[in-house]
Amino acid sequence: MFTGIIQTVGTLVEQTPTGGDARLTIEAPGLDLHNTAVGDSIAVNGVCLTVTDLDDTRFSVDCSAETLRLTTVGQLATGSRVNLEPALTLATPLGGHLVSGHVDGLAIVDARRSEARATEFWLRVPPELSRYVARKGSLAIDGVSLTINEVSGVRCRLTIIPHTLEATIMGEYRPGRQVNLEVDLMARYLERLIESGDARHGVGGQSPYQGSPAGNR
Repeated sequence: MFTGIIQTVGTLVEQTPTGGDARLTIEAPGLDLHNTAVGDSIAVNGVCLTVTDLDDTRFSVDCSAETLRLTTVGQLATGSRVNLEPALTLATPLGGHLVSGHVDGLAIVDARRSEARATEFWLRVPPELSRYVARKGSLAIDGVSLTINEVSGVRCRLTIIPHTLEATIMGEYRPGRQVNLEVDLMARYLERLIESGDARHGVGGQSPYQGSPAGNR
């Protein structure tokens, strides 16, 4: 699990194809790797990846074909800058929201404009994920925990303060760019609870167990 608060921006220094998969090596001098071990998780642009090798300033991760296909990790080139966050611990302040590092889909930057000292982005989300997007709710974009300020159909507006723009790769965003999107976990759990309740009570609120012996429920 992660918080969506990016600790540093790293640089992809090597990408090695491995029979359909790929191994990425990332230079991260701003990330304290002394307490990181092989097998630990680090979110790279919001994608939870397992550390397979590391030294003082860089680490390597293996990416499956599915990860390369379903996230923007497969689009990275040598020299690309990436958002980095190690997995949270019980001592980690939860400054953002709970983020799993499991990307739900790809959103597209539709527009960018300045608003006073802030920068506004309009994102277009996949239609099947738009039901999880709510005004003043949370999204993780490339691993960054963000608040949704406005929703219009499959589009949503995010307002980014200068610090976030400088401390993440969001300053590089331009219209047409694809970004990793993870919806709020709570929205998914709520949907599942509602679906489970509907299933128990049947269509129209009538329980499918009506008239059945209590011992058979």
